[in-house]
Amino acid sequence: MTHTIRKATADDAGPLAALAAVTFPLACPPSSSPEDIAAHVANTLSERHFREYLADPYVSILVIDADGALRGYSLLVNRPAGDPDVASALKVLPSMELSKCYVHPEHHGLGAAGELMRASLQAAAEAGAAGVWLGVNSQNARAIRFYEKSGFRKVGSKSFRLGTTVEHDFVLERAV
Repeated sequence: MTHTIRKATADDAGPLAALAAVTFPLACPPSSSPEDIAAHVANTLSERHFREYLADPYVSILVIDADGALRGYSLLVNRPAGDPDVASALKVLPSMELSKCYVHPEHHGLGAAGELMRASLQAAAEAGAAGVWLGVNSQNARAIRFYEKSGFRKVGSKSFRLGTTVEHDFVLERAV
């Protein structure tokens, strides 16, 4: 696979939304209803939302561009954690949130996720962060293994509303 990792542009909003619709369900527990997943995608991962993220000076999106098609993305948020459970758990400050980090399933196992993670951590460091944190569903064993392999460690937990249900996430953190 020939690909580059680059900063997303406004032209990427539609392709990002399409990619998010494919990748977000993979992070959800098997008990998640299709309706809750669809509502979350519509309410936070639509083209309109990606346009808003791309216009926000505190948000940075990196994409894996493989021969003109987006095959992965990460979204970094450079603001203090708003959730009190997260804020009290973080030890490496100032910290940046890795809000999203997804790779298309056709590219799993090819090293693309590791490359995207390294680029995301580098972007966080260049923006002045000493640490990066993320929330990962407590039932997503594959993602937890990947994040631990990438140097993250569990420091706490938080709740995440997915449609009509409340999911439980681990909060993971690492220095950059």
